Amino acid sequence: MKIKELRLPVQPQGRVTVLFDDGTRLRLVASVAAEQGLYTGQELDEQDMKALRAAGGRASARERAVRIISASAVTKDDLYARLVHKGESEDDAADAVQWLTELRLLDDAQVAQQTVQRGVSRGYGRRRIEQMLYEKRVPKEYWQDALAQIPAMDGEIDRFLQQRLQGRDPDQKELKRTVDALARRGYGWPEIQAGLRRYSDVLEETGNISED
Repeated sequence: MKIKELRLPVQPQGRVTVLFDDGTRLRLVASVAAEQGLYTGQELDEQDMKALRAAGGRASARERAVRIISASAVTKDDLYARLVHKGESEDDAADAVQWLTELRLLDDAQVAQQTVQRGVSRGYGRRRIEQMLYEKRVPKEYWQDALAQIPAMDGEIDRFLQQRLQGRDPDQKELKRTVDALARRGYGWPEIQAGLRRYSDVLEETGNISED
């Protein structure tokens, strides 16, 4: 096969398009095209094409992996799944994960810690934070140490009740909606029940409980 045309990318992070005389088209990371020394009129046999595709696949997955980890903290499994979802081959995705692991740019334990901290900052309870760890594909072996960071969340529950109920004595429908909302935020019934008792005590102290 002969290279008919090389189309350089318009954008700095774009791909080089390689057109062959048989109609084959390859889009390569610019560094691969440079490393392979590609030029118009170059002849490539079947082995050359196989090597070119392999190099292009690895470079594409690695480049995409770097973009992903630059945007957010991800686990190894999460990164692998994202790369495959984006169209990278399983082998190239695995290579990119291994490459970044060797560079110490992937740390599942650190992602677990950061995920828990983010959940706490949002006022979530343990169950919701566990869901976040699951969604991040954090291996279970890192959950226990990370979840141990969760402080007592009584203050968060109290603030939620005050903001939602604003000092009112809720009827049964509003009370159920409030309990459901706290459950969605990851709190268990014992925590919710304790929070409602504290809220009731505040109403009693301020004289805001209505008499039926």
